[in-house]
Amino acid sequence: MNPFLLQGKLILVTGASSGIGRATAILCATLGAKVILLGRNKAMLEETLAAMQVNDHALVQFDLLNFDGLAEKMQAITSTYGLLTGVAHCAGIHMTKPLRMLNAGNIDDMVRANVTTGILLAKALRLKSISSRPASIVFLSSVVANVGQAAIVPYALTKGALVAAVKSLAIELAPEGIMINAVLPGVIDTPMTKKLFEKMGEAKIQAVKEAHALGLGTPHDVACSIVFLLSPAARWITGSCLTVDGGYTAI
Repeated sequence: MNPFLLQGKLILVTGASSGIGRATAILCATLGAKVILLGRNKAMLEETLAAMQVNDHALVQFDLLNFDGLAEKMQAITSTYGLLTGVAHCAGIHMTKPLRMLNAGNIDDMVRANVTTGILLAKALRLKSISSRPASIVFLSSVVANVGQAAIVPYALTKGALVAAVKSLAIELAPEGIMINAVLPGVIDTPMTKKLFEKMGEAKIQAVKEAHALGLGTPHDVACSIVFLLSPAARWITGSCLTVDGGYTAI
């Protein structure tokens, strides 16, 4: 058997409506998995579904910030579609705001969206009524967990928190047959990045591009690493953080 294939797997992809989440969902399907697309925007989820090679997939419209309903939603998903073998947690938000303009609400919003959701997903995945064994969850962190950048303090601290959480969760969940890892991308050409570039001058945009030895990445570049960590090929990998940044941190 090719250990990189996902045949017989049921994968939940959060943030599947665009960008890295959409690319991950499409690649999972291409490699044989049945995919559950989860996000807030139903129309965009349907666009992702339409781009997938086969139709044996499903979409679920849900806001992960509805913490009180998360476990119930996961139970409803698995009672309908079967036990999950993996979760690609690609949902999250970004904020560019200098320190002088930050308030407590900004920080709280980032932590809830980028950290709390992931930990609660991991908590749900450990239930035997939600996942089979072995199972795997992959968080989407960022290189800014390890390198500094101005005006993104709340975003960077949440991505760093995911790196720390992965290590402790890996130890706690290993006896239950669950692997947990993270992927740390550099700057990726996504709709979110395009919006950020609209606020930057041409010189700054060019500097960002030049900081990546292999140029800016694509959502597919990151999806390949996420899917690898969800595959049987990564059976012996847990508590790891895979940097996928086109050489950004090497420079």
